[in-house]
Amino acid sequence: MTSRSVEEHSTEVQRLLAPLLAPIVEDVAVTEALGRVLGADVRSPLDLPLFRNSQMDGFAVAAASLAAVPVTLPVTGTIAAGPAEPAPLAPGSAVRIMTGAVIPAGADAIVPVEDTDSTEDTVTIRVPRRAGEYVREAGTDVRAGDLLLAAGTALGARHLSLFAAVGLATVPVLRRPRAAVIATGAELVRAGEPLRPGQIYESNSVALAASLTANGADVVFVERSDDDLAVFGEILGRATASADLVVTSGGVSMGDFEVVREVLTPLGGWFGHTTMQPGGPQGLAEIDGVPVLNFPGNPVSTMVSFEVFVRPLLRRAAGLPPVPQEELALAEPITSIPGKRQFLRGRRVDGGVALESGPGSHLVGALARADVLIDIPENVTTMKAGDNVRVWPL
Repeated sequence: MTSRSVEEHSTEVQRLLAPLLAPIVEDVAVTEALGRVLGADVRSPLDLPLFRNSQMDGFAVAAASLAAVPVTLPVTGTIAAGPAEPAPLAPGSAVRIMTGAVIPAGADAIVPVEDTDSTEDTVTIRVPRRAGEYVREAGTDVRAGDLLLAAGTALGARHLSLFAAVGLATVPVLRRPRAAVIATGAELVRAGEPLRPGQIYESNSVALAASLTANGADVVFVERSDDDLAVFGEILGRATASADLVVTSGGVSMGDFEVVREVLTPLGGWFGHTTMQPGGPQGLAEIDGVPVLNFPGNPVSTMVSFEVFVRPLLRRAAGLPPVPQEELALAEPITSIPGKRQFLRGRRVDGGVALESGPGSHLVGALARADVLIDIPENVTTMKAGDNVRVWPL
């Protein structure tokens, strides 16, 4: 069976996924854009505020009429927030006004209601005001033509609020790769169903779908296959018809009932070993122009394979920033298998990183408790406490 280093297999995966890395921009509704990445600069079509309006509930006045306070002014009307073209303010008068309402011509200050005593027809103002106080001038927040957000911005709720405020119904975003997930194995049972002897609950599709979504993909297809070649072939056909990328788990080793390898090898798929642990058995293929990545079935192997081979490329395709690797000091000595690049589960501790468990590819509890993968090179067999080691944040 062919063997590759992690770097060699990463190069092949990148070659296969190269079409997904070219940015494609699409317009989506602002209401559907949360978490998406802008594919182009967005400029404002209008000013914010759009018109002069009141910052407070109170009275619109000409500041010059408050030269001597307290002063009592006649109240000539009320302006509520909403559609309005108020008449100009008569000299020496006031108009009752609500927050956000249009300020009439002739008024240049707002007196908050708490600084007044009023009747239906008059208002007594106790505090002087300067021109411009509590007045929101048009365009003081955003001017028409201003750059609102630059291409590459990952959109949060505050960004969507801005787009809606300037009247944008759609925005240009990078198209997310559409992904399909197929978990294989006759022993797999969906959560909530009763288990018979020899069966286990299927978790790889859950983990892969969540990982794909968290790193910028739209998961459009999730299925489970037993070890029947025809069944897997039919599911694979539906997956490649609906997705830009298919990820499978299980069925890639050299034993019997390796359904993924048996179906894809005659179609030009590659299957072999990578010099890594966990995640040694790997496969990849291209079916009808769609990349198909094949991971081993042990849950930790599946997740480590995704982190090493897919996560960096997928984030690039989606326009998301890379997750930087770090150098941390080992809190304890470790040993490693010669000729194998190990990705051990670890957790950050004060001043460094500690092992969370042994190297077993079935230890999902330990993986859940870990927050990093500890990357031990192939040619390293022992490391001392205090030695620096590369870690991949999970």
